[in-house]
Amino acid sequence: MEIAYSLSIAFKSLQPFIIATIITFLSLLVAVRSFFKRPRKSNASGPSTSSGKDESKGATPSSSCNCSLSRNGNSDSAAFVHGGAGAPVEGSMVTADVSNVVAERQNGASMMEQLVPEITTHALSYLDYPSLCQLSMTNSLMRKAANDDNVWKALYHKDFTLEQDTVTPVNGWKAYYAATRAIMNVNTEFFNIIRDRSLQGMIRFWLNADYVKCVHASGELFSGYNAVIFSWHLAFNLQQGVDFHVTDVRARVLTDMAWVTMKTYVDMDNSAFNMTNVFEFHHGRWYLVHHHSSVLLTDGDMEEHIVNG
Repeated sequence: MEIAYSLSIAFKSLQPFIIATIITFLSLLVAVRSFFKRPRKSNASGPSTSSGKDESKGATPSSSCNCSLSRNGNSDSAAFVHGGAGAPVEGSMVTADVSNVVAERQNGASMMEQLVPEITTHALSYLDYPSLCQLSMTNSLMRKAANDDNVWKALYHKDFTLEQDTVTPVNGWKAYYAATRAIMNVNTEFFNIIRDRSLQGMIRFWLNADYVKCVHASGELFSGYNAVIFSWHLAFNLQQGVDFHVTDVRARVLTDMAWVTMKTYVDMDNSAFNMTNVFEFHHGRWYLVHHHSSVLLTDGDMEEHIVNG
């Protein structure tokens, strides 16, 4: 068991490098395949003659080679391919192909870019957040692939929610993923403060403003910073520390505001609540400005509530 566990840990740590190796290998296969599939040029001057000079003059290069060489500004390669008395025609053809490959590389083309984007996105979709960040630090090609917006959108839907598919983040999906993860961590800190019954932690957690509000599960509303903090002082004195089990967490993040909805359970058999936390961003950090907790109704209670209004 220990050996299997050690192997699984080692494989997980090497996962980004394995993905990078696979993608690089696929890129190499695509490059080699495209190289050997290049069309060979034929001798436009007819059958070969005994004069190497006449043969060289009679050969007419194809338009594709001229465009490629002139477009990339490789004048030395063009002179080598088209000039020189007694140069074999077949050798010129091979040299032209090599020159084209060199020109493409000088023009910024890469093996990674020859892969179909969907293949790269699909391969990277198997990585988690830390592995994707590690992969982006391996080399420039992997960094470009790992920063692709579609990759981070897929990771967002995998880690958080399938909702917000129509959202177009202002700074891209990578920044939106990071902001969502940050607000999730802040929301987790809220429940840690309740579990530890830390009044000082709650004081620092709330924004000191007169418009903040808190609705506890009892239904009582507290408005204003002092009233909200006093409500938590009473709650911590009246009950033991509570360790909530939080599920169905959904977050929406804007530039300076975010809200999180969730279901919480004190005991999996009872004491279930719907909760909403609203945050505002001030002075480089998130502050809680609104908390609402209400008892989660069962199916029977919900039907009675609807009937009775």
